[in-house]
Amino acid sequence: MKSALEIKPDISYKSAGKFEETRFEKIHNEIFKNSAEASVIVAQEIAQLIRSKQEKGKSCVLGLATGSSPIKVYEELVRMHREEGLSFSNVITFNLDEYYPMSKENNQSYHYFMHQHLFNHIDIKPENVNIPDGTMAIEELNQYCIDYEMNIKNAGGLDFQLLGIGRTGHVGFNEPGSHINSGTRIITLDHITRVDASSDFNGIDNVPKRAITMGVSTIMRSKRIVLMAWGQNKADIIKRTIQGDISSEVPATFLQNHPNATFVLDQSAAVELTRFKTPWLVGECLWTQELKSKAIVWLCQKTKQSILKLTDRDYNNNGMSDLLAQEGSAYDLNINMFNVLQHTITGWPGGKPNTDDSHRPERANPAKKRVILFSPHPDDDVISMGGTFSKLIKQGHDVHVVYQTSGNIAVTDDEALKFAEVGSDFIGAGADIDFKSVIKFLNNKSENQIDSLEVRKLKGLIRRRESYAATRYIGLKDTNTHFLDLPFYETGQVKKNPLGPEDIAIVKDIIATIKPHQVFAAGDLADPHGTHEVCLNAIFAAMGQLKSQSYMDDCWLWLYRGAWHEWDIHEIDMAVPLSPSEVLLKRHAILYHQSQKDRVMFQGNDSREFWVRAEDRNKNTAILYDELGLAEYEAIEAFKRFDY
Repeated sequence: MKSALEIKPDISYKSAGKFEETRFEKIHNEIFKNSAEASVIVAQEIAQLIRSKQEKGKSCVLGLATGSSPIKVYEELVRMHREEGLSFSNVITFNLDEYYPMSKENNQSYHYFMHQHLFNHIDIKPENVNIPDGTMAIEELNQYCIDYEMNIKNAGGLDFQLLGIGRTGHVGFNEPGSHINSGTRIITLDHITRVDASSDFNGIDNVPKRAITMGVSTIMRSKRIVLMAWGQNKADIIKRTIQGDISSEVPATFLQNHPNATFVLDQSAAVELTRFKTPWLVGECLWTQELKSKAIVWLCQKTKQSILKLTDRDYNNNGMSDLLAQEGSAYDLNINMFNVLQHTITGWPGGKPNTDDSHRPERANPAKKRVILFSPHPDDDVISMGGTFSKLIKQGHDVHVVYQTSGNIAVTDDEALKFAEVGSDFIGAGADIDFKSVIKFLNNKSENQIDSLEVRKLKGLIRRRESYAATRYIGLKDTNTHFLDLPFYETGQVKKNPLGPEDIAIVKDIIATIKPHQVFAAGDLADPHGTHEVCLNAIFAAMGQLKSQSYMDDCWLWLYRGAWHEWDIHEIDMAVPLSPSEVLLKRHAILYHQSQKDRVMFQGNDSREFWVRAEDRNKNTAILYDELGLAEYEAIEAFKRFDY
């Protein structure tokens, strides 16, 4: 029987043949449009294995992973149990790892995670669940790890091992330097691993420094291995793992020697693989306009030349001879590409009135547009497009900023306590918020305790007032500032609820009320907890439901980035230059979000403050345009048009 993972993936570019296309790759991999689609396929393979073992009267031994990557797999397995009768009565599980020390009751423990996402919702026998014990006494750990290995062996070995991958290339918690022969053991966590986990623990100081993990040899003895990776932040390590040499510095590369391992990726995690990043180096390409743009920009950067200086030899020597043959000459290619990039640049993001707009990214009419600027958190607007925001207002457009979530979990307890104490001193107990109870709660808050409703309200108000301060500074009227407080976000925890009909209805209502000609939305999906993606999906769903309305015929959707990543040059449809004074204005607007300065709760893998990140990215985009031979600007904010 064929594995479900033999289904053809949805990929952007195809070269002449499968072997040629993947010739740089040393591990079998399948790429899917998104993680949801891929997770269903993985869950189907696991279910198929469980059922086939049941038919033979045998146990099915699963090695399971934690983290964000397998969550949708577990959700699908739970759905199949509830709706299709999938039984786990014959399943024995062994989890990869656990923080040390860590109590089972701690909501950051992997014991808690597995029961929350899977075990509490299926019919697995409790005695068949094996998770490393983070409370084991240190002097007993060695024997405990030996026993864990023996339990796997006595169960018949792992039939299937599910894996994620860390930015260090770790599988389980086998950090760089782990040996191919390593077994279950205690290990010291890499600093990068702890940084990546810091948002879950409200700061790196709270992340355990050690963990118990299955070893590389334990994993390699599995009969079948599926490793999953989602998102652009995994793209670099995926390329090193799939295309690089086997090395203990990237422990996941040991999987190159496994006879039955598959990497399951979404398109974002696969973007650095040669067949996607530079497919012209792999074989013949179907030269779409997007691929031409990507290749020519790459060629300029590789040869360190501007577009108009590229020669026939440059194209021929860098795998692009078929493009040259198709187009006729480097001169024609260069001129066409120069014009494409030139036409993305505009100082009029809402369109320039009374001007020929045939080569401009935005329409001239209507001259005064209604604009919605959606911001997932109460600062993404100014971080990602503060300069464009200001231009739209100054050029007379009816601009509305819409904050989709309260952002309350990103306010530290210390910051909230400071405001509560000031509020209590100034107003007393008669205020809408009982500041004395807030102060008492924060002073006595236990580890991992969810904030009370009043604390969450206070933290949300802190971010709301910071947003008003920033938008007033930009020049926006308070009446054009809207706060949706979408319900999916309001859990009081890092983990959010799924997007629901109520969320979509709220977004739909604000769009229907304003009837915009332009919608700007966050297309930067690399935030640590996925809020940007959920907010963007709410916009897509709402705009899809409104598509039949006549006013939507004139509505264009522009996606911005900047908080976490920036668009690549070939992806940019509108480049808005900023002057030095506009860069400074943007910086000051960001700094009004004082609760997000200095000690950012959810820093991600970039240690710089958000205003520094945004400024550096905008300036780097301007440098890239300059190096390609276009005009030199202080900074550029970039946008991609999306056809919804």
